[in-house]
Amino acid sequence: MTAAASPPPLTPPVWGDGKAPAALRTIGEVAQALGIRQHVLRYWEDQFPLLSPLKRSGGRRYYRPEDVALVQRIDQLVHREGYTLRGARGVLEGERGQAPSALGASAPTAALPAALPDPAGTPGDLRAELARLRARLAAALEA
Repeated sequence: MTAAASPPPLTPPVWGDGKAPAALRTIGEVAQALGIRQHVLRYWEDQFPLLSPLKRSGGRRYYRPEDVALVQRIDQLVHREGYTLRGARGVLEGERGQAPSALGASAPTAALPAALPDPAGTPGDLRAELARLRARLAAALEA
């Protein structure tokens, strides 16, 4: 069994517009720098409550650096790691230390063991415990 590799760290976009890195950006600037269409960014604002750029008169959006970082994380989860929007929302809420929303939460189907085997134990013991857990999972899936 292999563990899933952690995603590579996100790099800030290169703006090339002469503004300070901490400056507010319009939706057009963010869309162009990240290669995401403007209508997708607007849709994500509806789907992800954590994403809320400033809105000025006339509804013009201004993205803060933390909004841009969040857009990059959403893009990574949805387009590179294959999460659904609901799944990505749950991941982001979990990363923020919040309980997942009712839409993203699911009830566990089987009780987890009270204690996991000691990792310092012998490999044979660990294999036996993993085989027992695998059998329990297979039985739960058949039910």
